[in-house]
Amino acid sequence: MSSSGHPDCHRPTCHDHGVTAYEWDALTHVEQAFFINGIEHDILPGVFGDLTEAEQDLPLPDLTAILTSLVDRGWIEVRRYARWIADDGREGLTPGDVVRDQDLIQLLADPASWEYPDDPSWIGAPTLECTETGLRFVRSSPEESDEPKTM
Repeated sequence: MSSSGHPDCHRPTCHDHGVTAYEWDALTHVEQAFFINGIEHDILPGVFGDLTEAEQDLPLPDLTAILTSLVDRGWIEVRRYARWIADDGREGLTPGDVVRDQDLIQLLADPASWEYPDDPSWIGAPTLECTETGLRFVRSSPEESDEPKTM
C-alpha cells in the first residue's frame, strides 16, 4: 500500500479520472505532477517523485508560482492533514481545512514544507487536493469548457 492509501501495484493517473490526451497535454509536466499528487491526496513533497531531475532542481519560488497558479484557477487546494477517527474507532488522516492567502504564501515559502516530515503520522503536513473544478478541467473537451486551455 502506498503512502497515499493506494495499492502499490496501481498508482492513479490522469487516465483513471477520464482525462483525454488533449487536456493532459495542455498542462506542463510540472502542472501534471501537481495534478497527479492532488488526485492521490499526497503530501506536498510527494510531487518531487513525479518531476524529472531537472524539474526537481527548480527553485522553490518557481514551483510555488506554478502551484499557486493552479490554486488561483481553483483547480487544486492545499490543505493540512488532520487526524480522523472512524465510527469504529480506527484512526486515520483526512485533508483538513484549506490553507489560503497569506497562510498559503508562508507555508510554501518554508522549505520544510517541501520535505517529508519527521513525524510519521503526517498530521499537519501540507497535502494537495484536486477540486471538482480541476477534475472537470482535465476531463472536459475544449469545446465543452468555458475556461481557456492556454497556459
